[in-house]
Amino acid sequence: MTAPETSIKNRPQFINVRVLRQDEPGAKSYWELHKIKYEREMNVISVLQRIAAQATTVDGKKVTPVAWDCGCLEEVCGSCTMVINGRVRQSCSALVDRLLADNPDEIVLEPMTKFPVVRDLMVDRARLFRSLKRIQGWVPVDSYYNLGPGERIPREDQERNYPLSQCMSCGCCLDACPQYQKIELTQNEGESDEEFEQRQNAEFDEAFIGAAAISQAMLFNNHPTGKALAAERLEALSGPGGITTCGNAQNCVAVCPKEIPLTRSIARTGRATTLHAIKKWFER
Repeated sequence: MTAPETSIKNRPQFINVRVLRQDEPGAKSYWELHKIKYEREMNVISVLQRIAAQATTVDGKKVTPVAWDCGCLEEVCGSCTMVINGRVRQSCSALVDRLLADNPDEIVLEPMTKFPVVRDLMVDRARLFRSLKRIQGWVPVDSYYNLGPGERIPREDQERNYPLSQCMSCGCCLDACPQYQKIELTQNEGESDEEFEQRQNAEFDEAFIGAAAISQAMLFNNHPTGKALAAERLEALSGPGGITTCGNAQNCVAVCPKEIPLTRSIARTGRATTLHAIKKWFER
């Protein structure tokens, strides 16, 4: 009998849910305990919806609904990432029966640890998207007129690229990475929004870029049109916060919900940046 079947057979009447809350950016976090009625085949999003509907803690205190992010509810958008029972994962695909099989006492929900908290379980992932800008994670085109048939992509390249294309920028790999450290800046008095953004981006650009952006660079460098920017991407990955910062802990590949071969991308990047540096040296 599998663990989920066992949990259903011995299902509880109620579920204890402990949530780490934070009222606003930079505020002190605090724990709240909620109790909701158990239902079969729930996911963590369902749990949060029940908590929001009752908005009452286990001791009867009325509270504001817990805030969280979600979009597709089918593990495609990547926005519902949070730390569940100590492991970063997608809350839409985190099934309650499986969680209770591992820990029947309670479900513990926390925001991601490597991104600034906006409120409760919502975080600001601006740094993640800044990383995609750093490696120019797109296919460059000059216009949309008909340029004729493009370069044919060999089947081997298609099979190598497809797993990388499934990245949904969820941030799981970054939250689990020991080299990816949290950056949380506050806007100074009298500092304009543009000045603050510029200062924040400068901090982002010096810090480790992370496995997600590294893997996307390899995806677009292996694209017939995307490879036009291959040198620029490798230059970005050779600089501060680039591939040399990776400690090869392999936590990223262990937590990726899409099972993307991130460590393989990191190895390919290491080789590609080395060859890029040698080529630059001979071109002097």
